[in-house]
Amino acid sequence: QLVESGGGLVQPGGSLRLSCAANGFTLDDYYIAWFRQVPGQPREGVFCIIRSDGTTDYTDFVKGRFTISRDNAKNTVFLEMNSLKPEDTAVYHCAAAKFMRLYDDPYAMEYWGKGTQVTVSS
Repeated sequence: QLVESGGGLVQPGGSLRLSCAANGFTLDDYYIAWFRQVPGQPREGVFCIIRSDGTTDYTDFVKGRFTISRDNAKNTVFLEMNSLKPEDTAVYHCAAAKFMRLYDDPYAMEYWGKGTQVTVSS
């Protein structure tokens, strides 16, 4: 239902742009979030949200470095990631729900994708 793309290997300080495309439903009325998962570590909650009205929220560890945006015409949400650090290495997923808050459990939401791998390493 949600398909992420755009991950890859990037050097510290570099940038990546991730995409989250919806299949089978329209993103317009949904809050969309990004969350990440590192194998072997506890699951983290969502770290950024874009609401259906376009307003956004970020946790402190990504604020100023990551930007979430949406293009309703393309039924896609984007995550622009700058100043990447090795500790940002993870599988990045997007999730959709009618309502959500930062740190919410993404697997409690209506939709989530399989993720895209982001590796930050020199």
